Amino acid sequence: MNGKRDYYELLGVSRGTSEEEIKKAYRKLALKYHPDRNPGDKQAEEKFKEISEAYQVLTDPGKRSQYDQFGHAAFGDGGPFRGGFDFSSGFEDIFGDIFGEFFGAGATKRRGRARGEDLRYNLTISFEETAFGTEKKIKIPRQGSCEACHGNGCKPGSSPRACPTCRGKGQVNFQQGFFNISRTCAQCQGQGSLITDPCSSCGGVGRVRKFHTLSVKIPPGVDTGSRLKLRGEGEGGVAGGVPGDLYVVIHVEPHPLFIRDGLDIICEVPISFVQAALGAEIDVPTLEGKVKIKIPAGTQAGKVFRLKGKGIRDVQGYHQGDQHVRVTVETPTHLAPRQKELLKEFAELGGEEIHPLSKGFFDKVKQIFG
Repeated sequence: MNGKRDYYELLGVSRGTSEEEIKKAYRKLALKYHPDRNPGDKQAEEKFKEISEAYQVLTDPGKRSQYDQFGHAAFGDGGPFRGGFDFSSGFEDIFGDIFGEFFGAGATKRRGRARGEDLRYNLTISFEETAFGTEKKIKIPRQGSCEACHGNGCKPGSSPRACPTCRGKGQVNFQQGFFNISRTCAQCQGQGSLITDPCSSCGGVGRVRKFHTLSVKIPPGVDTGSRLKLRGEGEGGVAGGVPGDLYVVIHVEPHPLFIRDGLDIICEVPISFVQAALGAEIDVPTLEGKVKIKIPAGTQAGKVFRLKGKGIRDVQGYHQGDQHVRVTVETPTHLAPRQKELLKEFAELGGEEIHPLSKGFFDKVKQIFG
């Protein structure tokens, strides 16, 4: 009978456990029993080998399926996975985390040219500018490539030399128990080279902070929250790497007359009681100037008139919204005595029939409440 413990039992998980949970369980145990944390402890080393073997089997779908059917016999002389286990490979995803906790950094690859970071710029524009588009000049502070050294950090006329510790690889290898581990070279910080004669302008960094002025074209139709991407206008890259991008985020100022609703705009226009009753022709403001509209006699407060094509054009330029004019009827105040007399006479002559809305309302009240 095979004396090996059950792999699931070794990792403290059940047979139906997901691969992610198995990985978490292994990580916890590996940190506990790793030889670096238990120097000279043979039992801990043996335990580490056992849980590593269990992890390698249970995170391989084929091996796990065979183990679930045949147990440890699947890896014996007659088993489909005979030949033992390779403890030096297959664990990169886990060991990157583990060795990072041991040494303060994972087994990282050599760092070369790095892309610059993206930047954000908040730009406020007027309501008219969002309707018709505009072009704005903006000034942004950013890290740019040093002109004196062209981004390599070295004094003009000199160049970086290969790191003597890692011999230009950016990594150093060492034996840790039965593992051959690579870690970032501490002397060159993974660059593989050293700057012995740094540039006086940037101090060897290869980048300097400076203000950059550029023009931004704002297309018609943008709204608050719209983002414009300017490729390559972000922070300069490290060690001559490509620059990042600049994202211009739009904020539109409110307008004293217009409210935007998608591509449409809404405008409220006051009219007098007489204009609403008798009809009139009035001037209405639009984004392109004043236009005249006819108010029919008997117009009620809240009536909406549509001005086709007087709204906002979409960013692609395919569609344009409308302007909706909502009229509000102003009730006269501070009436002169003669005006009051005329209004009373008007009410007496017309009776309730001249107030269809109020008459209908009070008729309903009478029906409900008697």
